[in-house]
Amino acid sequence: MASLRLAIAQLNITLGDLAGNAERILAAARRAADQGVRLVLTPELSLTGYPPEDLLLRPDFYRACDRAVADLAARLPAGVAVVVGHPVEIRGERFNAASIVDRGALRATYLKRRLPNSTVFDEVRYFSPGPGPLVADIDGVKVGLAICEDVWFPEPCADLAAAGAELILVPNASPYHLGKGAERLDVIAARARETDLPLVYANLVGGQDELVFDGGSWAVQADGTAAARAPQFEEDLLVLDYAAGRLTAPPPLPDLSLEDEVYRALVLGVRDYLGKNGFPGAIIGLSGGIDSALTLCVAVDALGADKVRAVMMPSPYTADISLEDSRALVRTLGVQYDEIPIAPAMATMEGLLAPLFAGLAADTTEENIQARIRGNLLMALSNKTGRLVLTTGNKSEMAVGYCTLYGDMAGGFAVIKDIAKTLVYRLCRWINREREIIPTRIITRPPSAELKPNQLDQDSLPPYEVLDAIIEAYVENNRSPREIIAAGYAEADVRRVVRLLKIAEYKRRQSPLGIRVTRRGFGKDWRVPITNRYADEY
Repeated sequence: MASLRLAIAQLNITLGDLAGNAERILAAARRAADQGVRLVLTPELSLTGYPPEDLLLRPDFYRACDRAVADLAARLPAGVAVVVGHPVEIRGERFNAASIVDRGALRATYLKRRLPNSTVFDEVRYFSPGPGPLVADIDGVKVGLAICEDVWFPEPCADLAAAGAELILVPNASPYHLGKGAERLDVIAARARETDLPLVYANLVGGQDELVFDGGSWAVQADGTAAARAPQFEEDLLVLDYAAGRLTAPPPLPDLSLEDEVYRALVLGVRDYLGKNGFPGAIIGLSGGIDSALTLCVAVDALGADKVRAVMMPSPYTADISLEDSRALVRTLGVQYDEIPIAPAMATMEGLLAPLFAGLAADTTEENIQARIRGNLLMALSNKTGRLVLTTGNKSEMAVGYCTLYGDMAGGFAVIKDIAKTLVYRLCRWINREREIIPTRIITRPPSAELKPNQLDQDSLPPYEVLDAIIEAYVENNRSPREIIAAGYAEADVRRVVRLLKIAEYKRRQSPLGIRVTRRGFGKDWRVPITNRYADEY
């Protein structure tokens, strides 16, 4: 009976860099050739990156992809075939395709049948569904192709089995969110059991704007048991052997902890966003609080301490312990650090506005001015150095508008935009699991914006464990206020949070994009009208 040595090339692709991506695929093919591999499986749209979005509306893009596929085929090492993902235009219709290139030629092309059109996906905008299954013979082994969304439905894999496939190969660009790895395994295991065929699933890795692709590629036996798993959040070449209906491979890697997984997603997202867009480094405004401490740790692990600059901008309301803890943190991390007191700027602004504010009581206006002074300083440093300002607001704040437009929201990339405050605490404790990196007092002291005397977050918001649970239920799980109240949350808290969520939409729409780690972040998969009078039922 025929056998086949194959490899999953788990690649970090840069969107639109056709030449660079082809070189990455070729490098993987050469490494595979050195290990006697006959067939290399690359991720979905591996030639272009994912998602290409409106590049897919440009005819020249398809012509460039056609040339790149032909060039890749001509340069492959002898004896190695590659499954490469690319868009293709056929008689005016556009498809998400995976082609087998071998011995200098394009041998076969499969067209994706199921097009995802929910959450962060809108492939129906760009592609037509493919017509049917594709099974190709590779040295006597009948290999069937499916692409990503295809395996979330029984029919495409069932059709491959009916067409004589012995092994199903699945290129993927499946973005990360909490719990996604287990979901993928459940789905591909179900398809394997239904068809009684082993399945090899190659996933993309790397950051693309707000999305992070975590790799974690799987191979499963025909009975659905895991045969192999590639590492998460890094490139890998995983070599497998197929014979007599079974896969032989290194044992699957264990799961990461939730904190380890999320932290790696944040680090990869920052590294790739800045690296792929050519920013020389990052600037972070420190407050002495937990959110900016977490953001700084992520930036240092993503970029290196030499490419990160921290700026503390104390006001008359900044506590001494905030300064002490910020200084301790930057000493531990070894980053460049500056302190710019903002009292002179506050006095200047007060003087400029005094005639206009005469007779009006102080309120959040004066608090917001402080935040905007800090935003101006950070953006000035960014303009002068070319470094990108990383904002430090978390999902809890972004949900209820506990943030200032053009102030603490000013910047280019929102690292923890999809991290709830309760998860911020978990991540910071995890960072300190072996030694104190973040000063313990930053984690244990009550959170405060420090924009007026004796201010605490809980003066304006429900306790974070309550706030985050309501946000998760309403935003991520689409629960109605009635259902949330029925689950045991006080009606007053639910009404308050839902109201704040709605009136903060105009702020969120102007916020920097940020890394998505939950099922529904405030980005591609949150499309709520700003002008909106719909009232939830209670």
